[in-house]
Amino acid sequence: MLKVIEKRVNSVLQRFPVVKFLIKRSYQLCMYALSPKLKSEGNIIKISPDDNMEYFFGYYDKSPWDGSDQYMLSLRVRSTCKAVAPNDEVAEIVIFDTHDNNSYRVLGETRAWNVQQGCMLQWLGDDYKTKIIYNDFRDGEYCSVVLNVLTGAEKVYPFPVYSVAANGEFALSLDFSRLHRLGKGYGYSNLEDLTAHEKIPDGAAIWKLDLNTGEVISVLRYSDFSAFETRPEMLDAEHKVNHILISPNSERFMVLHRWFKNKRMYSRLVTANVDGSGMYNLSDDDMVSHCFWKNNEEIVAYGRKCADGDGYYLMRDQGDEYEKIWPTLLMDGHPSFAPAVGKAVTDTYPNRARVSDLYVIRLGDGEDQIKRVARTFSPFKYDNQLRCDLHPRWNRGGSKICVDATFEGGRGLYVVIDEGL
Repeated sequence: MLKVIEKRVNSVLQRFPVVKFLIKRSYQLCMYALSPKLKSEGNIIKISPDDNMEYFFGYYDKSPWDGSDQYMLSLRVRSTCKAVAPNDEVAEIVIFDTHDNNSYRVLGETRAWNVQQGCMLQWLGDDYKTKIIYNDFRDGEYCSVVLNVLTGAEKVYPFPVYSVAANGEFALSLDFSRLHRLGKGYGYSNLEDLTAHEKIPDGAAIWKLDLNTGEVISVLRYSDFSAFETRPEMLDAEHKVNHILISPNSERFMVLHRWFKNKRMYSRLVTANVDGSGMYNLSDDDMVSHCFWKNNEEIVAYGRKCADGDGYYLMRDQGDEYEKIWPTLLMDGHPSFAPAVGKAVTDTYPNRARVSDLYVIRLGDGEDQIKRVARTFSPFKYDNQLRCDLHPRWNRGGSKICVDATFEGGRGLYVVIDEGL
């Protein structure tokens, strides 16, 4: 019952961010003082060393493991508590060998990163074994780099990436400077947002980068979104796009279209073909948060359906069919499906005692089985824009989960292993 009340209060306070912060912090301090203290719970194995540096991978839609499940990627920085997207601190790109006592070496560095999504560091398909791709800031511009981890050879593209196709042929991207201004912790601060004076910028919102030729083309413009099934709240509102995810077969993508009106943010989930055609308004009841492709036709999202309230929904792309799933998971989290093993994972934000939960869901023909497999404490210095979400990601075999966590005092890279996995 208390979780339901907290959720309703949070919803009411969304349009008053300063008041929300003060009330939330005061409430958490009181509840933390009254709650039993917990550091961590579950079979959690630390991968990163204890060297007074901070390690983290980034977002939940990518895997740090290579195709063999032996090597793991991470970023390493001195501190992540100074700024959400620092432009004056270099982040090192580190590779761990989990078959050699987690020994590691530095592969390179980046000057374009943030605390939530890192530098979009990931293994490049389709084999996920020899090359990685990440964003950087070079010669005064954002770029992306493909690095061969065996030879050290690199290829630099004149555009950053947001979501990379599983086949390794192309990537989709957006304006990281506008994203930083309108959503701290998700963009980069190296360059000024040149569209700051435009509520609906007169230009591209999503680009496609061909990883074979280096060609960059516009896929969709901001005006395409604002003119697509326009709602009254969109008029004279400030628009952005975020959270692009390409389907497993590399044919379609999803994206959150968000607009701000009278200090309130509205979100809807839009899907389209990778060339920008076939736009479909999949969920449009004011709020959609974290999403993931279950397969090429179905998408899971934490969002709102006016008839059924907030929660996790399984929706069929380009159709009206949807199902509310995992009804006991009331709070927003970062869901993803394990590779071909009938399981999903999601997490929660820190609760009133500053503890985050990690859940594994076994998918079945009837009711899915939900099990909490780990819990971690998050210190107060990792809060709001500087927070460290667990951002759970599967290994390639679907038997382990990687998380970023701070229960030992700084950001670290961890693996959760449970017999029930």
